[in-house]
Amino acid sequence: MSHVVLGSRKSVNAAFMTSRDEINVSITSVYNKLNGIETNTSAELVRYAAREARPIIEALGPQKPLLPGFRIKILDGNCIEAVEHRIKELRPISSGALPGKSLVVFDPALRMPIDVFTCEDGHAQERSLLSDVILTVEAGDIWISDRSFCVRKFILDIAAKNAYSITRLHGQLPFEILGKEKRAGKTETGKVTEQRIAVVNELGEKIQFRLIRLYLKNKTRDGDATIAIITDLPRASASAALIVELYRNRWKIETSFQELEKFWNSEINSLGYPPAALFGFCVALVSHIILAVVKAALSSAHGNDIVDNKLSGYYVADEISGGFRGMQIMIEADEWKIFQQASQAEVIKLLMQLASNVKIASFLKSPRGPKKPATKRKADPKHPHVSIAKILAERSK
Repeated sequence: MSHVVLGSRKSVNAAFMTSRDEINVSITSVYNKLNGIETNTSAELVRYAAREARPIIEALGPQKPLLPGFRIKILDGNCIEAVEHRIKELRPISSGALPGKSLVVFDPALRMPIDVFTCEDGHAQERSLLSDVILTVEAGDIWISDRSFCVRKFILDIAAKNAYSITRLHGQLPFEILGKEKRAGKTETGKVTEQRIAVVNELGEKIQFRLIRLYLKNKTRDGDATIAIITDLPRASASAALIVELYRNRWKIETSFQELEKFWNSEINSLGYPPAALFGFCVALVSHIILAVVKAALSSAHGNDIVDNKLSGYYVADEISGGFRGMQIMIEADEWKIFQQASQAEVIKLLMQLASNVKIASFLKSPRGPKKPATKRKADPKHPHVSIAKILAERSK
């Protein structure tokens, strides 16, 4: 599956063909195994990889904490895209077939996903998984999430565990206004205000929150001119403007999802059975965790700014997918034992050494100018085709 996710093989069958002597079973058995993998097993694979990677990244030097003294966790949902209609029951159905859904927890300081909660029902609401998420909340956490997770029970359960939430306000959340809206500074994107409110729990008790509004200079792509955020994080710990900046970091997980889908094969649309599709997605998350270790090593050698703002996910993915097959051919299995036998300190030292040898300029983004408005095309039914050579010849006249 890692061959398919990393793009060195185009399909599970192609990966099987290169390893059939080692696997010693039929391709049908492989698919049967994939279709029967428990989703809890797939999720635990991600948790295991995150636990193993965390001390290595921390030793190499993670990013500067967004808010010292707290551990920030970003929660977001991911619906796996519709798959091909290979399953017999799907063939007569024209509707898109969704193989599953998941909630992913991302640690921005480590640059990686640290947890995932899976669901085989592609139509399930993301909120239905929050009861599992709340079991992982720890004191001192700050959970950042979109308005999909602005659920009274969820944010109050987080508060009950001596943790905090920063959530975009959902219009259906009931609350009481306790104070007037006041100016609270400004950010690069607009003006900020703050207001005291209370959310009432099931016992009728009022739990105080801060309602922070960002009045945007430019509307969002959804047409919103204002972003409303609620949090129970004390003002002494974070100003309203800082809360807005912390919420903006939620886009890091959105960017991660986009990179997984665009640069890696995280959603394999030939895998129709939910357990197989979710396993493929979880293997992609594990690859993301391994990449976070690579980024931490690169940061130790070339600086955080280079890795966070200038490193190209496309060029890195292209290098990995292009080099993976060659490494499998040229490097014997015994050569990898150094990583199996080395201590954590030895692995960290080796990673730093390798990172210092990387020609980082080969993996930096190519800056581009501002986007130009799209030119309107003219359709001519009498001339469905044109000659590029003739058009270019006109340019020089």
